[in-house]
Amino acid sequence: MKNKSNRLHVIKELVAKHFISNQDDLLLRLKEKGFLLTQATLSRDLKLLKITKMPNDMGEYYYTLPHAMYNTNKHSEAHLIGSNSLEFSGNMAVLKTRSGYAGGIAAEIDNNASEAILGTIAGDDTILIIPREGYSREEITQLLSAVIEKL
Repeated sequence: MKNKSNRLHVIKELVAKHFISNQDDLLLRLKEKGFLLTQATLSRDLKLLKITKMPNDMGEYYYTLPHAMYNTNKHSEAHLIGSNSLEFSGNMAVLKTRSGYAGGIAAEIDNNASEAILGTIAGDDTILIIPREGYSREEITQLLSAVIEKL
């Protein structure tokens, strides 16, 4: 019998790599990998992993992971901050959040990290962070972690 940790990892992998539109399809793929579980258990796993359904360009819904949960870009140096991912480019940073959360998180960063952050620009699920001169990536990451953990 395979353990829960392995099962959760396989679920994340399957959702990240395949277009999966319903739990029956996911249960079948898990069975092929040697996992036998009920629909109720799968529902709890999806909730635990914060996997949601989103529409594609054609209006079909599919399962998707939160941005930070599973990064398929092998060259990325993304840092996990809670359920968000932070990635740097030059002296700027991009924080990926859950849909609808970027504005509130950006406001908290602006209000609580102004000594190190010049400013932020927020969309629906992405924040552009412009650090002040003289702060390292590690310092910015630690500061943002402290601000976000308070939320």
